[in-house]
Amino acid sequence: MGVPVYKRILDLFEAEGINTLFGIPDPNFVHLFLEAEARGWTVVSPHHEAAAGFMAEAASRITGKPGLAIGTLGPGMANAMPAIQCCKVENSPVIFLGGQRARVTERRVRRGRIQFVRQEPMIEDSVKYAGSIEYADQTDEIIQEAIRVSMSGTPGPSYIEYPSHVIVEELDLPEVLPPHRYRLVNQGADGDRIAEAAQLIRDAENPILLVGHAVHTSRSGAAVKELADLMQCPVIQTSGGTSYIPGLEDRTFQYVFSEASIRAVEDSDVVLALGTELGEPLHYGRWRHWFEKEADRKWIYVQQDPTAIGVNRPIDVPLVGDLRAVVPQLSRALGTPRATAPGLEAFMRDGAAELAEIAEESLSHGDGSGAPMHTSRFVVEATRAFPEDGILIRDGGATVIFQWTYSQCKPHDVIWNQNFGHIGTGLPYATGAMLADQAATGKVRPGMLITSDSSFLFHIAELEVAVRKNLPLVCVVGVDFQWGLEVGVYKRTFGPGTAETGTHWSDKVRFDKIGEGFGCHGEYVDKAGELGAAIARAYASGGPAVIHVPIDPKANSEEMPKYERFRTWYAEGTQ
Repeated sequence: MGVPVYKRILDLFEAEGINTLFGIPDPNFVHLFLEAEARGWTVVSPHHEAAAGFMAEAASRITGKPGLAIGTLGPGMANAMPAIQCCKVENSPVIFLGGQRARVTERRVRRGRIQFVRQEPMIEDSVKYAGSIEYADQTDEIIQEAIRVSMSGTPGPSYIEYPSHVIVEELDLPEVLPPHRYRLVNQGADGDRIAEAAQLIRDAENPILLVGHAVHTSRSGAAVKELADLMQCPVIQTSGGTSYIPGLEDRTFQYVFSEASIRAVEDSDVVLALGTELGEPLHYGRWRHWFEKEADRKWIYVQQDPTAIGVNRPIDVPLVGDLRAVVPQLSRALGTPRATAPGLEAFMRDGAAELAEIAEESLSHGDGSGAPMHTSRFVVEATRAFPEDGILIRDGGATVIFQWTYSQCKPHDVIWNQNFGHIGTGLPYATGAMLADQAATGKVRPGMLITSDSSFLFHIAELEVAVRKNLPLVCVVGVDFQWGLEVGVYKRTFGPGTAETGTHWSDKVRFDKIGEGFGCHGEYVDKAGELGAAIARAYASGGPAVIHVPIDPKANSEEMPKYERFRTWYAEGTQ
C-alpha cells in the first residue's frame, strides 16, 4: 500500500517538530485535517484566513519552528494575503498551503470559472518561495524546498499549492528522513573571526549586547544569558526584541524609549549585535545616539544571511552563522567572565529608577475619577497585574507607543507586529502563540493582550477561538472610540480644531458585553485603582476575558510619550 499525499505532508512537517496547523478546512483539506487531529496535532480553525496566518506566525515565534497555515483556493488565499505580506516583512518562516483547481500545465482557456484565480502570481512577490505540487511524487522535494528556503538566510514565508486531486493520490516512498538532513542547520561561524570577536570583547571598556527579534524567535535566550554573564555588560533591546531573557531582566532596557539605554549606547566602545537587521528603529546603528563615537566604536555582527552584512552600516567583525551555534562559540572563546563594564551598575540603577519614576509620574494623570483614564496609567496598572510566567501580546497604534515607555513588567515572551506595523494582529497572535506553546510544552500559560479598541475590532471574531479552546487570555482594551494615532496626525498637521475626517466612530460599543456574548468573562473598569483587581478576577474565571477600559481620547492622541523619538525611525539618512 502506498502513502496518501496528505499523510506524507504531515510526515514531512512532523520531521521538523511541527504539530500545529491553522486554517479553515475545505474539500481540498478535510483529509489532512482529520489525519492531523488523529495524530494528536493541535488543529485550529479560525474565522478568517488572515487570522490563520497570524496565528501560524505567532506559533513560529513562540516555538522557533516554521508555522503552518492553510487557505482554500481562490478567496481563502486572497484573504490570507495580509498575513503573508506581514510574515515577509516580519521575517517569519510560515508555510502557507493553498488548494487549487488544476495543474498549472493543464489549465485551459475558459471563462466564468468558479472560485478560480491564478494564485502563484498573486503571492510570489510576497514570499521567499512559491511552488505547486502538481504530481504526487513532487511532495517531498517541494515541501522540503519551502522549509529550506523559509529557514535559510533571513527567514520568511513560503507558499505551496496543489490541485484538489493530488491530496488523495498515493506514494510509494521510504520512511521520512530524520529532521533537517536535507538542509544546513545551526551552522557556526569562522573560527578566526570568533577569536577576533572574543578579543575585541575582552579589550572593550564599555561593551553592550544589542539583542534583536531573532534571539527570541530562535529561542536562543539561555545561550545569550550565558554570553551576557561572561561579557558583564548592559543589554539593549531593539524595538523587535522586546522579550526579556530570564536572569537578565535587571540589566535590559529598550533602545530609545529608556534613558538608561541611550546612555549605555552613547558610552559604548564595542557592540555585539544579535538577531537584528540594524534597521530604521536603530537608526541603522550610525546616526543620532550612535553618531558621536561612530569613528571609534567597533561592531561585531552575528547574521545568518551573509548578504545582509555591511548593508546598513560597516561591520568590523562579521560572524556569519546561526545564532544557536555562534553564540555558544563566542561563550567558549571568552571562557571566563571579563571585568564588569564600569557603567553596568549605573545602568542597572538608573534603569530601575526610571521605571519607578514613570510609574509615579503616571499617578499625576487622570485615573478615571471624573474623567477617562490617562493611557499612561492604563498601561502602568495593566502591566503591574501581568502574570510573571505569562505571554504578553501588544496591539494598537498610540497605545503601543505608551506601552514602550510605561510598561512595568518584563515578560519573557512578547509578541507584537513590530516591523510591518500591521494593527489588528493581537487576538490571532495571542491565540496562536498560546496554543502552539501549549502543544510544545503541555502547559497552558496565561496570556495578556493589551490593545486599543480600533485594533481589537479587526479580528474580534477570534474571541470564539479563545473560548472554544478555553484559553486563560485576558484582553485589556483601552477604549477612546477613535483612531488615536491618526487623530494626532490631523492635529499636528492642521492644528487644533480641524475636522478629523474618518477617525471617529460610535461611542456606544461595550467590549466587555461583546466578550460576554462570545462566552468570555467581561468587566467594565473606569478607575485605575480597580484595574488590577479586575484582571485578577478575569484570570480567576479560568477562561478568556475582555476588560473595557475608557481612556482619555485627548491624551491618547496628543500625549504619546517620546513620540518625537518614534518619528525619527522614518527619518531616512538623517543623524
